[in-house]
Amino acid sequence: MRKFELIAPCHFGLEAPLKREITDLGYDIVSVEDGRVTFYGDEEACVRANICLRTAERILIRIGRFPAGTFEELFQGTKALPWEDYIPSDGRFWVAKAASVKSALFSPSDIQSVMKKAMVERLRETYHVNRFAESGASFPMRVFLMKDEVTIGLDTTGDSLHKRGYRKLTARAPIAENLAAALIMLTPWTGERILVDPFCGSGTIPIEAAMMAANIAPGMKRSFTAMDWPHIIGSHIWRDIREEAAEQIDLQVETDIQGYDLDEEMVSIARANARLAGVEALIHFQKRDVAALSHPRKYGFVITNPPYGERMEEKESLPALYRTLGERFKSLDGWSLYLITAYEGAEKAIGRKADKNRKIYNGMMKTYYYQFPGPKPPGKRRREV
Repeated sequence: MRKFELIAPCHFGLEAPLKREITDLGYDIVSVEDGRVTFYGDEEACVRANICLRTAERILIRIGRFPAGTFEELFQGTKALPWEDYIPSDGRFWVAKAASVKSALFSPSDIQSVMKKAMVERLRETYHVNRFAESGASFPMRVFLMKDEVTIGLDTTGDSLHKRGYRKLTARAPIAENLAAALIMLTPWTGERILVDPFCGSGTIPIEAAMMAANIAPGMKRSFTAMDWPHIIGSHIWRDIREEAAEQIDLQVETDIQGYDLDEEMVSIARANARLAGVEALIHFQKRDVAALSHPRKYGFVITNPPYGERMEEKESLPALYRTLGERFKSLDGWSLYLITAYEGAEKAIGRKADKNRKIYNGMMKTYYYQFPGPKPPGKRRREV
């Protein structure tokens, strides 16, 4: 099998859980940088990463890396790469995204244009044609420039991996599925423990937790760009790894996962999404105010994405909302609280300084993941996070 250097971008601040996921799949890490983890793997690794990774945004095959401080260097460096090893004569190819940090070349559109011209020239010489119909499969590229070093990746994924295929209906400010999965992974929660999200919205955190508990691979119900590249990854590999993932699903697992929301419509949406994800029976959703947060058992987890106050009408209510959350958390026996928010007064309103907090970029918004871990149950060892 061919060996690749695979790049897995992720949310800034969530490199650690992604690295752990890749290591757990059995692959060797090459490097961990801000917003991405690079690892070695073959065709099976590329497929398995797309289908099984919960916290990545996409999987790229690294085509090349070279220095470029001028557009001529960018052109020549791009042209020198073996594009014919990946793109057939009828392939549709383009630079889908260009990002530049601390580099002399910073205009995304100019970078994209120069690279496209270089790829066309290389392939024209290889295939001995004057023009390309580009009527075949798609081959989108992504390029990163960091301190004048260019890294080019072929996007095997297509739509971001956070699009599992189950969330047809959403709340006004939904949390991305891969971010929700990462937040859960940054806690010691496991499937046999209690989990409550009192601001569940369209149900993403409870659904991701239920999928973990039942060992449902997140990419089971979606397609990927590289499925149309039989010359790179055979169709039998996609079939075999989907079957492998399907055999590991356990829908008989016993769970105590709950999602509350004050909006009845959101509760209905959450139930519909859970049904599409195949985990409706593993989650209890209900219309319920955070003020009614309670549970008779000990050692549970509250993992949640409460309102940030992005809309003016919400800002005035935030202190009381977070204060109520803090009061209800205090009343729970031996529980842990984990919440992501951009609200700077969160700790003050909750009435307690977080044991830990982690800066995470939710899109372009800087947020903090506040962590209030409770005691571990007798006889159980806490998983390191």
